Amino acid sequence: MAYISGVFNDLSFDSPILSTVYSAVTFLFRVNILWIGLVIFLENKNPSRTLAWLLVLVLIPVIGFFIYILFGRSYRKKRQAKAKILSDSDRMQKAAEVQTGLLEFMDLPNSENPANKRLMQLLLTNAKAPFSMSNEVTVLTNGISKFDRLFGCIRAAKDHIHLEYFIIKDDRIGNELKDLLIQKSNEGVKVRVVFDDVGSLALGKKYLRALKLADIETFAFFKVPLPLFSRDLNYRNHRKIAIIDGEVGFVGGLNIGDEYIGNSEKFEFWRDTHLEIKGEAVYALQTIFLNDWNYVSKQYVQGGRYYPEVRVKNTSLVQIAASGPDSEWKSILQAFYKMISNAVDKIWITTPYLVPEESILMGLKAAALSGIDVKIIIPSQPDHFFVYWASQANIQDLLEAGVKIYQYKNGFIHSKILIVDRLAATVGTANLDIRSMEINFEVNAFLYDVDVIIRLEEDFVQDLEDSLAYEIDVFKKRKVYRRFLEAMGRLVSPLQ
Repeated sequence: MAYISGVFNDLSFDSPILSTVYSAVTFLFRVNILWIGLVIFLENKNPSRTLAWLLVLVLIPVIGFFIYILFGRSYRKKRQAKAKILSDSDRMQKAAEVQTGLLEFMDLPNSENPANKRLMQLLLTNAKAPFSMSNEVTVLTNGISKFDRLFGCIRAAKDHIHLEYFIIKDDRIGNELKDLLIQKSNEGVKVRVVFDDVGSLALGKKYLRALKLADIETFAFFKVPLPLFSRDLNYRNHRKIAIIDGEVGFVGGLNIGDEYIGNSEKFEFWRDTHLEIKGEAVYALQTIFLNDWNYVSKQYVQGGRYYPEVRVKNTSLVQIAASGPDSEWKSILQAFYKMISNAVDKIWITTPYLVPEESILMGLKAAALSGIDVKIIIPSQPDHFFVYWASQANIQDLLEAGVKIYQYKNGFIHSKILIVDRLAATVGTANLDIRSMEINFEVNAFLYDVDVIIRLEEDFVQDLEDSLAYEIDVFKKRKVYRRFLEAMGRLVSPLQ
């Protein structure tokens, strides 16, 4: 042992070559630390997040350096994201060229409620989210309902099937989907699939090879060669979109996998919400998909076949808004803020993660303090450790302001719903956390149809019955270890 130690010391300090290498590596490491610190200081507009990252680099420079490499912002990817083929307005113009009249939806429709008109105008301005009136919207409660309807539409497809999902799993549901897609491709239906490279990390080559052999085109979004050592873990495609024949679209919280129908070792039941949309709003979902497809595939797919004539006679006002690092504005975050600030009667929220940006947090507290009925349903058990404890860290402040918070006890709740005053609601892929609001690519449907909103309220009331309310006096007596975990979650959350 002494001999080994002596050799090590000799190599470390007495060898001129190794000493020079050691000095050079140390110098470069320190330069990288200073460079990262400068980038964070100059680029990060959130003071708490900037301070958190700088403290990590100062207090634990070696570990902090590798944490940033793994999870810090990738500015190369951000520039790449902002270069995504066409701007939103250009995309809507291209869609208009193949479907006469789409630009009519860029004019503000009549609305009896001034608050709704302001929300509509906001989404029109910050997300170029077109209005569509001729729609039929069906709320799909939980995975079985969603997959029954989705697979039924896929079986009936005649021209094309477009799928874009954060997670696709190689399990029973995933293979049922794969077999359906192969069958439809063999029938001559064009099938295109976009999946997130990190979210679908476990999707093996065998699964993708089977799709390719059936002439199904698949592309990974923001491909990550070494996911465990990559800064490209950020800017993920969190969207869940399906469009069949340009006539029916699906959007919401459900990915593709057995856990979403409750077949999971971790969760006995998975509570989620999805939408099936027929009509003009499908144009917007189609355009979002094609923009993403053209970006990842380097193709340019367009044409009238993707925007067929609408046959729906129902009247249901819908706006489809996309957001992400390629957006000029944080459109979904701003829309959430506007909905909350517009409320005069009630704000009902279901979210798996309660880590809102400061403006949303303040808006919720101000609403409750002013007498508005603010209710939030969150999970009672975690699916992501740090985000769960970051959520718990916000509970006491909200309870003290009069916000009513409930923990869902019938499994895991993953729905992403915001309902305001029975006048407006939104369902989509965006969570109430920093990652969804600022980093990931998301898509939400904003709904103004009272009948659809009432249907969402019915689900919310049922979820309340399956939940247990947090009591402020009891919560304040929580154990020290829980407070410690909350503090850890709070510290980590700005680093996303």
